[in-house]
Amino acid sequence: MRSRISESDDREQEYFKKALSDFALDAASGGAIRHLADRGYTANQIVRMLDFPTPFKRVQQTVWKYFLDQGIILLEEPERERGQAEYDYVTEYDAYGRKSFRRVVTKEPSPEPVVWKESRFCQAAKGERLPDFLERKSRENGEGFSYVSCDFGLYKRRDPKGFERLMDVLEPEDREYIGGICWERKMAYHRLNQRMRRIAARLGKAGHPEVCYFIKSREKVRL
Repeated sequence: MRSRISESDDREQEYFKKALSDFALDAASGGAIRHLADRGYTANQIVRMLDFPTPFKRVQQTVWKYFLDQGIILLEEPERERGQAEYDYVTEYDAYGRKSFRRVVTKEPSPEPVVWKESRFCQAAKGERLPDFLERKSRENGEGFSYVSCDFGLYKRRDPKGFERLMDVLEPEDREYIGGICWERKMAYHRLNQRMRRIAARLGKAGHPEVCYFIKSREKVRL
């Protein structure tokens, strides 16, 4: 009986130590990690820029949670995640002047399903280059309402060598950015900011299948 109580106490102490360690790390570097991630730095760059030494894995986990919380990355298709709700992003500052963004609902979702206008991008037919098309559609809809599918978590585990070959078509910093995100083994959807438009254009040109979602105009475009 004493042995079981001792093991239970040991587990509780380990749990407490881990929780305390997580709290200390977040207090020391969590805000800085989120701020730097919001500015577009890769996980490797963030590790090098932090004043408080923080393990790479911890930086990855903090960035991943922040991206999910802010809607920068979705784990469901945008129509399932958002329906016909509309969102905006409010800038907030903490007591130390550190900036963060909070997503707020500006329009409640309708029970009616979203009807997408589906198409496939064809440079010759559209008369514009893929990078220009992605920039135009993101500008029309807003970055917060434009997403691209990301199968990196699936592809990396299914075909590691093929994944590395695919990453070779990206610029070094963009490759580092993708490699620094701890993608889950499922499809994800990343906001089409400037970096992701560049990545999507490179991968699309290389023949990698992607789908872009432009929520306000209800367009689903296969690249």
